[in-house]
Amino acid sequence: MEVSTIASVLLKESASCVSVADFLSSVLAEVSRRYGGKGLAVVRPLPPSWSIVASAGLSQSEIPWDLAAEVLEHDLPLLRDNWQAVPLVADPPGTSVSEPLGAVSDVLVMAHPLAEDGAGGLGDELAAALRTVRRQQQAQRRIRRLEKMLEITHAWQQAHEMQVLLTRMAEAATDLLDADRASIFLWDKKNRLLVGRPALGVDGNELRLPDDAGIVGQVVQSGQARRVDNLDAAEIDRTVDKGTGYKTNTILCVPLVSSTGQRMGAFEVLNKHQGQFTAEDERELLDLSACAATALENTQQLEDLLVHHEQLVEQVAEQVELVGKCSPIEALRATTRRVADTDLAILILGENGTGKEVIARSMHYQSQRRTAPFVAINCAALSETLLESELFGHEKGAFTDAHESRAGKFEIATGGTLFLDEIGDMSLSGQAKLLRVLEEKTVVRIGGATPIYTDVRILAATNQNLADLLEAGRFREDLYFRLNVVSVELPPLRERGEDIFLLADHFMTGFCRNIGKSPPKFTAAARKRLAAHLWPGNVRELRNLMERLAYLSPSEMIDADELSFILSPRKGPMGFVDADLTLNDATQKFQQSYIQQAIQRTLGNVSDAARLLGVHRSNLYRKMRQLGMETGDET
Repeated sequence: MEVSTIASVLLKESASCVSVADFLSSVLAEVSRRYGGKGLAVVRPLPPSWSIVASAGLSQSEIPWDLAAEVLEHDLPLLRDNWQAVPLVADPPGTSVSEPLGAVSDVLVMAHPLAEDGAGGLGDELAAALRTVRRQQQAQRRIRRLEKMLEITHAWQQAHEMQVLLTRMAEAATDLLDADRASIFLWDKKNRLLVGRPALGVDGNELRLPDDAGIVGQVVQSGQARRVDNLDAAEIDRTVDKGTGYKTNTILCVPLVSSTGQRMGAFEVLNKHQGQFTAEDERELLDLSACAATALENTQQLEDLLVHHEQLVEQVAEQVELVGKCSPIEALRATTRRVADTDLAILILGENGTGKEVIARSMHYQSQRRTAPFVAINCAALSETLLESELFGHEKGAFTDAHESRAGKFEIATGGTLFLDEIGDMSLSGQAKLLRVLEEKTVVRIGGATPIYTDVRILAATNQNLADLLEAGRFREDLYFRLNVVSVELPPLRERGEDIFLLADHFMTGFCRNIGKSPPKFTAAARKRLAAHLWPGNVRELRNLMERLAYLSPSEMIDADELSFILSPRKGPMGFVDADLTLNDATQKFQQSYIQQAIQRTLGNVSDAARLLGVHRSNLYRKMRQLGMETGDET
């Protein structure tokens, strides 16, 4: 299978998959089938052993782990017997990015490769696609974490007692960073002590240490954050562990600094549940520490905390941008401004990848609810039982896995916005329960009996035709009218004309800024190729393409040749022709569809459509008349 064809498959999947696991499970089997080998797998070092990230046709016992280790050590593709292994480089050599993914992160192992250099090209293409998926996932995770911090600081505003505040901070840190325990250490400089709370397993739930002891002491004395993983665990002071029976394997500790720059102590998190603490975890804990320090300076005076909270709101809002100047986008922008600061329910329509969640976030951050949580839930990703638990919450013991009480999304979003994505996939039973909550403004947790008041603004989205679902009996009419007070529709990218170039430049500039290079320009032929593409993945597909070109294009100009194997022809409205037609009729039908599509892409401007098709305007009109098409006013 040619590398260009592989690239098309990988790019298409990277545009639609929302996680690395989903992406690899989608592409590995297809790649293995097309290469004709026994199988392949992506493996990752997890010292002192290895783990399989994804596999197609290979089991744990079949993989040559010694070959994978040798590839990792030398950072070069290696061929041995019927096996070939290729390093998957997370960031290309020489790049400088704001959020690096590391050097060699994974290894691709193939059984019975086609040729010695066959997997090498595949490895480059797979690594590039993985970078796209990972960075997209990383950006989404960053926004989610910022919004989680908004929820956290919002909750801290209600705490006026030091002990309650410290406990809430520790709980928030373990939840945010997926860790086991956390403590806040306050520095008693006079007595040269660090006082840590909460401290599970210690009498009085309080831990007292010399201010130079262990990792916490190093952080307090130096003012520098520290990360300790399994390989460096020998650095850990085991004195506390011996007294409590707890085993510390990984540590993330950052300084707690007051608004005047004075070190107040340290914020420590222990034992990440999966893998090691990362640089991203460190940044998140530093942000959380800044909020915590402000709150701790005076739990009775929350003005500084509110300022920092507003700064976090601004930081999230800046990442939500609607780019475009075409008429439908300008109209959408105007509508959004009018309805954003109301409590009207909004139904957002559009194909996958058009930016429905971007519109929802934009409305939230333009409203008075902007300082309260924005909570999103994908109705299509959860079963009916799980969806009910996610929306309404549950009490401890309500079902088998309900080991503790849990608030639902309606409770969490109180005061803010709840975004129900893919609402068309919700079951009829779930729709009935949702309608009741919307009308009564109260929820009852599963297994509970107490009504809980909620003040939530609802935004819903779908890529389906709800009118068809109504007719088929798959969507409730009363819920439809309850959600569809105002509806907005995002146009597909293929109908946005010059916006394709605005978005391409916007994404390219952002990615190139991250890696410290000047953004390349597109030749006229390349721009024509971009305009001619159908963009089945819409804005998401364009963004992924720009990221790929930003990292892989070696020149200052991007020509159509660099796009030809990536933007492979896709099936669009004219992609299927009745096999029973004669060749002449089929040709005529294809020409009609192709011309109509060009006119749609140029928003009805026949002159622009003629230029796109490479013909004179008068010739296009003549051809349309020959095909029996409506030409309108030719003047």
